[in-house]
Amino acid sequence: MNKAFRRAAKISKKGSDSLDTKKKTTLARITASGDIVETTLVGYIQKFPRIEKKDDFFPQLVDLVVGTDRYKKALGALNWAAGRTELLKNQSLKEVRRTKDPAIIDSIRKGFYGRLGSYIKQISKDLEFLGEARDKIKVLPTIDPSVPTVVVAGFPNVGKSSLVTYISTAVPEIAPYPFTTKGITIGHIIDEWRKYQIVDTPGLLDRDFEDRNDIEKQAVLALRFLTDIMIFIIDPSETCGYSMEKQMNLLESIKANFSDVPIMVVESKCDIMRTDSDVMHISSVTQEGMEELKAELVEKLRKILRERALETPLEEAE
Repeated sequence: MNKAFRRAAKISKKGSDSLDTKKKTTLARITASGDIVETTLVGYIQKFPRIEKKDDFFPQLVDLVVGTDRYKKALGALNWAAGRTELLKNQSLKEVRRTKDPAIIDSIRKGFYGRLGSYIKQISKDLEFLGEARDKIKVLPTIDPSVPTVVVAGFPNVGKSSLVTYISTAVPEIAPYPFTTKGITIGHIIDEWRKYQIVDTPGLLDRDFEDRNDIEKQAVLALRFLTDIMIFIIDPSETCGYSMEKQMNLLESIKANFSDVPIMVVESKCDIMRTDSDVMHISSVTQEGMEELKAELVEKLRKILRERALETPLEEAE
């Protein structure tokens, strides 16, 4: 509002006489201040991401961080104020053009400023909310839901970060994530011209689902919409600090909550201990099994890409 009124106060127009000068100046000031408020509000609305589908990762994340209903309500309030500003501006301009009384012209201008300020005051809480929402949304992980994504799960110290680092083409990015203290690790797998994502989420998939509060449960479920393949790492040596019983219980908990996600179970630290299980065995120390795991993983990701390519024309037709 200060910006709008300061800009308007600097405007001065010349007319054929004193009345014409006052009228032209007032018309220009009302137009300038109204346009600044309207375009600023519309600009805010356009810069905020649209939340269309709830059954997707980013909308779920926004719902966790700021609350989707409140978010949409706030943007709706800005849209209302922008629309009212446009109507008020046009109505005030029309009234100024019609009158020949300098006192009425001043009254129309003051009335316009007052009502314009009242519109902004009515949405002040929405503007404050969106200011806070902007700061929270800006630090959300830069994960592209359209790219096939691998999520790595398992207890701490079983070798998740080593696997992500080995498979990724560069040093994985550490990005903030709500309800985790360490942030998530995001790596990229380059397969010729194809690119995939591999993600480790410390603090989210390393405890039983039942042990979480409601917000943490929602965070885990948000990951479900992101995950195309999950790698669950087991440490049979138990040097991670968790017994095999606890690790298997966590695996069953994840299977129950990611029932539609294919899970690759892998045993790590085979340089320390190797079981006779028929799952893949890997070691981040000797690199044993790492290339084989990567090759199998890439083949599965290629299949997902092929399936998506077949589905795309059907979706566009719908």
